[in-house]
This record gives sequence, structure tokens and C-alpha cells, in this order.
Amino acid sequence: MIYDVRHETAYTYATPVPVGRHLARMMPVDRPGQRVLAAALTIDPPPSEWEEGRDFFDNAVSMVVLDVPHQKLVLTVRARIEIKARSLPEPSQTPTVDAVRRAAFASDDFGPRSPVHQLYASRIVSLPSAIRDYAAESCPDERPILAAASELMSRIHADFVYEPGATDVKTLPLMAFEMRRGVCQDFAHVMIAGLRGLGIPAAYVSGYLRTTPPPGRPRLEGSDATHAWVSVWCGEAIGWVDFDPTNDMLTGEDHLTLAVGRDYADVAPVAGVIVGSGGQRLKVGVDVVPVVPREGGALAEKPAGASLSP
Repeated sequence: MIYDVRHETAYTYATPVPVGRHLARMMPVDRPGQRVLAAALTIDPPPSEWEEGRDFFDNAVSMVVLDVPHQKLVLTVRARIEIKARSLPEPSQTPTVDAVRRAAFASDDFGPRSPVHQLYASRIVSLPSAIRDYAAESCPDERPILAAASELMSRIHADFVYEPGATDVKTLPLMAFEMRRGVCQDFAHVMIAGLRGLGIPAAYVSGYLRTTPPPGRPRLEGSDATHAWVSVWCGEAIGWVDFDPTNDMLTGEDHLTLAVGRDYADVAPVAGVIVGSGGQRLKVGVDVVPVVPREGGALAEKPAGASLSP
């Protein structure tokens, strides 16, 4: 499946900002099952300094400086991305929870995709005993890891209420767990905290969902904005498998990955510092539109009720 993506992040400031330094993780990169056919980031007003790079987890980062007074900042990414769904073994054929735990702690790989980076507490995700005990109900030692993680995902989906506005980016997993409500970020953080508390590597993934579902399928929670889900390490042979607890599903052709890290702090689309006073207002818009071949092989937008126009 091929998609056209438009992701716009706009900040409006109460007073003019003379100087701003920002780090953006808004450019998608090639990953297993994902190929970026084209991508471009535009920033208004234009930065005086702009440097591109990659962070430790191989996410694309754009480091920019704006040194002219501005009262609005708009960052827009347009990309065309190809997604290929992955085939997975039957859950019963996957290693046990205990085997995965042992393999993770025995790993001597310290590369960006190593499980060791996703075993411990991180800036946002602590490992509260209450969440660990909740996860343990689905993850006895001898249960196959894919079955265990799938059940935990389904329980979070059933037990928690998806409620925009109930939490914000500063909400810690234990707070969301106690309220049993939140948004995709909270669902992901809770699942990560539970799995890591049991010694199972779990990473935070930010990305997108297709804006309009295929005919006959329900609209997914988290579309029209950046979405978040969980990547679980299932042993050396299988590697990382992605679970979407907000929608109770394994990820597939409807999910496009933007960045991977230990928690939201590692993958925030925009972070930085401004010099100024007063508040600011943030508006984010995302369109993910499938494209289909025209006669002759060219690609065209699929009329799905969404627009990529500015």
C-alpha cells in the first residue's frame, strides 16, 4: 500500500518571538516494511540555520534556528510512503515470556535496535508495581510471547477509555493507569511500563494512521493526528512486533512509522526553546491518503474523502 502523508504542526505565539531553536522529528525514514518514496519538510518562517541528522535510534532529526521576530511557526511535511504488511508466526510458535526475558538480558548488542535499551525505566516511563502486576496477569512465564502481548493489548483496550483531553503530554503512566483513561500516548506508555516491569523489552513508536478506513471497516482512534503504539521484542528470530493498544490490533498496512524511542520524550515531533513572553497555541493536522495506480502505472490519489491541499 502506498500513501500520501501531510503533517502540519503550527504554533501561534501571544507575542512576537525574536529567537527560537527547535528540533523536529517529522521526517519519516526507511524501516523494515516501510519505504519512503519521497519526503520534504518546509518551515515558515525560513530558518537562518538548518541541520539534518539522525539520533541514536536512527530517527531523522532537523535542527533549526529562527532569529527573526515571528508570531507563528508552521512546520509541514509531505511524504509518499510504501507500506508492506509483515507475516507473523502463529502465537503458539513464538518463544515463551521467560525465554524472551532471558535472551534480552543476555544480549550484548548495543545498537539502536537492541532490546537492552527498552528494558528499563526511561524519562517518562517508570516501572510502577501496580502496572507490572496488571501486566503479569497476561504474561505467565511459559506463555508464548505473542499471545501474552496480544492479551495485554486487548485488556488495556477494554479496560481504558479513549478520552482526548483527559491527559496531556506530561501525564505519567501511573496517572493514566489509575484513571483508566487517556489517549494513544497513555495506552502505549501503560503497556510499555507493564512489559518492562516484567523484563520484556518494549519501545514507543510514533506514526500515523490512514485518515479514512476502507469500506466496511471502522474508523481507527488516533487518525487525523500523530498516533502512538508499542513495539515488543519477541526474541532474536522474530525481532520487534508492533501492537496498537488504542485500537486493539497488530499494526499493518494502516500504520506508518515516524519515530521510535523509549517513550514520548524520545520521539516528540517538535521540541525546543523560544525567547519570548506569553502563551502559545498548538495546532496539529494530519492527512494519510492511499494512492492507486492510474492506467499506465502512474499513481493518483484515491478518492477517500480526505484532502492533501494546504
